[in-house]
Amino acid sequence: MISDFQELSDKIDQLADMTNALRRENAQLRQANAALVVENMGYQRRLNEAADRVAALLVHVPSLIPEPVPEDAEDAKDADSVNEITPPAAEKEEVR
Repeated sequence: MISDFQELSDKIDQLADMTNALRRENAQLRQANAALVVENMGYQRRLNEAADRVAALLVHVPSLIPEPVPEDAEDAKDADSVNEITPPAAEKEEVR
């Protein structure tokens, strides 16, 4: 019977040691987590600043995709280009 009490006492001591070890580990993990949260906030700030700088630069970059031209403007442009290519009759005469 005394050996049973001794065995139970040993297990309680072991449980107390394990509890203390887990509390220390938990405290260390909380500190590490807090440090990582601060580091992450710094990275988020830097990322937002970089995104703002890129957006500001993109305002100055011309578009690579041509803007669509309304059909009326295309017809007028085509008419102008025909006039430029085909000289008037007076200009067709050769000078000798």
